[in-house]
Amino acid sequence: MEFGGLWDAVRQVVLAFGLKVLGAFALWWAGRQLIAFALRVIRKGLLAREVDATLQTYLASILGVVLNIVLVIGILGFFGVETTSFAALMAAAGVAIGAAWSGLLSNFAAGAFLIVLRPFKVGDSIEVGSVGGTVTEVGLFATHLLGPDNVATMVGNAKILGGDLRNFSATGFRRFERSVVVPLGPSVPASIERLRVAIAGEPDVLADPPPQVALVDVAEGGVTVVARVCAEPHRYGAAVDAVNRVVCEQFGPSAAPIPEPDAAAGAPGH
Repeated sequence: MEFGGLWDAVRQVVLAFGLKVLGAFALWWAGRQLIAFALRVIRKGLLAREVDATLQTYLASILGVVLNIVLVIGILGFFGVETTSFAALMAAAGVAIGAAWSGLLSNFAAGAFLIVLRPFKVGDSIEVGSVGGTVTEVGLFATHLLGPDNVATMVGNAKILGGDLRNFSATGFRRFERSVVVPLGPSVPASIERLRVAIAGEPDVLADPPPQVALVDVAEGGVTVVARVCAEPHRYGAAVDAVNRVVCEQFGPSAAPIPEPDAAAGAPGH
């Protein structure tokens, strides 16, 4: 009788444990399905906002790890395991990792803000401090740029978000000016009109807004003529070259060029 009673007790314990194991497997399966569904929804949301594909993968991976940890803690609680100390240990580990990786985490947080604010996207021509180029990738911790000299540069996201950012592709066109000093004479108005027509005929120059050529100063040494031209961001360099060539052709060696402080040679979009 004692052996039969012991066997019944063991059988009840094994049965209860087996039911808990089955329940844990059911919870794991259901939790994994919910996590997969949540990640699909988030991916669709990121795709609808046209977030960079690399960032989509990183964000989905990080969120997947966090949700799986929460699921494991929930299953341990289902088995009766005390999870308070485990959660405290995870929090302490998070604080330690955060202190050790403060620089990386600041770049990560800045990357998250870049996703929301979207001051630029892949393909834009930007300038951050003394570094400029075309955005090739918005990474989790850094943004990759390809400079006009074909040199790849990685810029920390925290530096981008905390510094001055110039986006040369944010608007539909860029404007630049070219100035020359020509001898004073009766042919100046006709020369100005010829220059305007010649610039407007260049394919890389925008017709709307139209190019403007104006006489802005008169001095003893001659008159200052300024050409104000607009071009699409990706055709900016070609437009600058075309306008320089037209100015040289129209005025010839008699014109004295005036150097521009914001010359296109130093701009990333050139």
